[in-house]
Amino acid sequence: MLQSDGQRYIVTRYASDTDQHLRRHNLPLATYRSLSEFRHQVRRFLRYSEDAARAHGIEPQQHQLLLAIKGLPKGKTPTIRELAGRLQIKHHSTVDLIDRLEEAGRIVRQPAMSDRRQVLIRLTPEGERILRNLSVEHQIELTKVGPKLMRALAAAIK
Repeated sequence: MLQSDGQRYIVTRYASDTDQHLRRHNLPLATYRSLSEFRHQVRRFLRYSEDAARAHGIEPQQHQLLLAIKGLPKGKTPTIRELAGRLQIKHHSTVDLIDRLEEAGRIVRQPAMSDRRQVLIRLTPEGERILRNLSVEHQIELTKVGPKLMRALAAAIK
């Protein structure tokens, strides 16, 4: 059971025999250590990402929004609903992020051509510039920390 904003959600999924076995038995210390190391490596990269965003004059969630807009999967449109889902935040929080980025001249709202009631979010040249610079820096960092992150993930899922 997970809690989010005071609400309870029951997380269900199809459980395999292995899942049932793990739930009934104690885990070895090595499992805790590998999960801890994986979380540590993920957190180190996220901390790098947060610091890099701030160094470029934007907040980490603003960087995530710029990346979500530019990196949407083919066939998806950059609506507020879609972006909120990609960022895993509430609709009103997404609107707040969009408002701040629009005010700073990094994104614009445009009506959709197919349905003028629908609003699409687009990057401005300034938003593109910031995102490109951050993405290059992130790619460089991933080449450095990627092997450790991959080893930690492999150890956590074996």
